[in-house]
Amino acid sequence: MTPAIVWFRQDLRLEDNPALAAAAERGGPIVPVYILDEAGEGRWPMGGASRWWLHHALTALEASLRERGSRLVVARGDSQRALAGIAASTGARAVYWNRRYEPSVVARDTAVKAGLAGLGLDARSFAGSLLFEPHSVANKQGGPFQVFTPFWRHCLELPVAAPAALGAGAFAAAPDSWPPSIPIPELDLLPTVRWDAGFGAVWHPGEKGAAKRLSRFVSRAIEGYGRDRDRPDMDGTSMLSPWLHYGEISPRQVWAAVRALSADSGVFPSSAGAEVFLREIGWREFAHHLLFHFPRTPESPLRSDFNRFAWAKDPGGALLGAWTRGRTGYPIVDAGMRQLWATGWMHNRVRMIVASFLVKHLRLPWNRGAEWFWDTLVDADLASNTLGWQWSAGCGADAAPYFRIFAPVKQGLKFDPEGAYVRRWVPELAGMPTEHIHAPWEAEPLVLAGAGVTLGKSYPKPVVDHARAREAALAAFKALRADSQG
Repeated sequence: MTPAIVWFRQDLRLEDNPALAAAAERGGPIVPVYILDEAGEGRWPMGGASRWWLHHALTALEASLRERGSRLVVARGDSQRALAGIAASTGARAVYWNRRYEPSVVARDTAVKAGLAGLGLDARSFAGSLLFEPHSVANKQGGPFQVFTPFWRHCLELPVAAPAALGAGAFAAAPDSWPPSIPIPELDLLPTVRWDAGFGAVWHPGEKGAAKRLSRFVSRAIEGYGRDRDRPDMDGTSMLSPWLHYGEISPRQVWAAVRALSADSGVFPSSAGAEVFLREIGWREFAHHLLFHFPRTPESPLRSDFNRFAWAKDPGGALLGAWTRGRTGYPIVDAGMRQLWATGWMHNRVRMIVASFLVKHLRLPWNRGAEWFWDTLVDADLASNTLGWQWSAGCGADAAPYFRIFAPVKQGLKFDPEGAYVRRWVPELAGMPTEHIHAPWEAEPLVLAGAGVTLGKSYPKPVVDHARAREAALAAFKALRADSQG
């Protein structure tokens, strides 16, 4: 039997990998391949934090393959040219991969499939990264959903396949010769200036790390997920997003693990926390549904009237710089932005707070925030990033209305009531009394002095006044609405 190439992309796992399973079922040698094709990503090549994760994820995948007696062939450049070359050198007659749904990647993959088929290769793609493929879900009119609740209600009526285990003998046969491979470090994915120093203490990329994190979450935190998920001062979320993004665990595996908690055969386990958690998996599905059907949204608002929104001017980028560095003077905002820089991740409740602050307090374009998140998040996913930012800006599908403006002090008091999250990520405020931790500018001078805080020096004064910023944002929205109706 001739070899089959399995083209790994954002499916860096061996278990529940439909393309790999199909190659194993076909029989014959399997040639696992990864190609760094940055041009094929279109306008959204990987950001720095994603590149860090990919380096370690590929290293972990290579180790897993070697444990099975195989290896990972690594190449860079044009995907079609690389695959054709590897097929020619190994005698492979089949190339299998799992589908992605970003607009530029869909276009690239369509061309690759046609090109490989033209060479006489069996080029096939499979569904492996979502529970429900975007083109398979439609509303009653046959179009895409734009509101989450009916979308998810519809999805829950559809079957979810069980994860497929990979047989022990999948790599029993080896190709007669292995093609040349680039050592993973030569892909230059790691930063030259080591801003990633804190990542390794938080993250363990790879399929094994994903399985460990899922098991820990399901056994310890899922029961309280509905209660604790909005608390950044607690370990109440799964933190699975980067592993899901790079496919080191599949949504079917997550679904099955949570369903296994159920004592009956219902759709959801009896745990209310499990139901809320699976609904969050649904939001990931919804994000990809929207990106597939509205491919312009990473650059343009779904609600086109927001193209005329009166964003504020920021000469020299001072306001944007204060936001990115966590120097806005609002502790909960600054804590989130510093957590992001230090770990490549930010708690989801805080993501909403910092996003609202950028687009409504500073009134800067949502695209600026989306670009910063894209570069600094280890879980930077084009679909989820776009949905989240357009939701916060009020310009996307099922979005929060623009006039819903998060008050950062109230958000801090509600979701970080003891100030533990702020104290961890804004250590210059660690000595502040709890009653002043989220609004240090309201504290008396003696209180500030006792905490070792000098506003404007050791910690910045607020870059904007909340009440005035809120009024300006509402006025801008009112003007937009009047213009749209006129």
